[in-house]
Amino acid sequence: MRHLGILHKMSTLYVNPVEYHLKFNNDEVIVNQLLGKEIQLRWTGNIYCTICGRKTKKSFGEGLCYPCFANAPENAECILRPELCKAHLHQGRDPEWEERTHNQPHFVYLALTNEVKVGVTRNTQIPTRWIDQGAAKAIILAETPYRQLAGAIEVFLKQYLSDKTHWSKMLMNTPAQEIDLLSKKNSVAALLPDEYKQYISTNNEVLELAYPVLNYPTKVTSIGLEKHPNIQLPLNGIRGQYFLFEGGTVINIRKHSGFEIEFIA
Repeated sequence: MRHLGILHKMSTLYVNPVEYHLKFNNDEVIVNQLLGKEIQLRWTGNIYCTICGRKTKKSFGEGLCYPCFANAPENAECILRPELCKAHLHQGRDPEWEERTHNQPHFVYLALTNEVKVGVTRNTQIPTRWIDQGAAKAIILAETPYRQLAGAIEVFLKQYLSDKTHWSKMLMNTPAQEIDLLSKKNSVAALLPDEYKQYISTNNEVLELAYPVLNYPTKVTSIGLEKHPNIQLPLNGIRGQYFLFEGGTVINIRKHSGFEIEFIA
């Protein structure tokens, strides 16, 4: 099959293992069905902004033209630093957009890849956020009425936990020590100042995630379409937003949002 279209972050279904979908215009590819087969990603040389659709010579952020990168609410500073969000004050690059997306309930969570990390996401993004990070397990720590408050809790916990995912260890499935996430939640919750303890979640479900990977590499090499515009390799697995190819070569699909490609499988 042959598809021509613009890359976007893969959509997912929470099943066992996670099911990944790539959309090209009116076509949709279930990527899991291509495991063990050779696939080809050929970049046409075109990049289109995923917000406004204009053609751009360079992608900023994850598929944005420079004006959208500089001005669109989807790339405001509080996307990466939620503690800076002003949606609850009815402020921001686009107050109406902020009201819809950030002045809404948010979760602070603990996710396990090779180690436990802390993160923040909107309540409607569970478990999508965890899948996109390639988490093996995750649990909700706190529930807050708006984004800034969740960010403030995350900032406090950064002195005890990482807020980053080590992508290469995740893609090699480097085993973390056996961690009881519920016990970890309880110990982390005890560290919170009294002003934050009222937001501790009573939801103690530990969600476990499995990914469609034939076998994990012992070493990974990340490549991109700008330097490798024609990738043709057997697909060995998908985890997070990465394709894992035979031999340990990997590509971050989300990072290439907006790239127009020919996809052949």
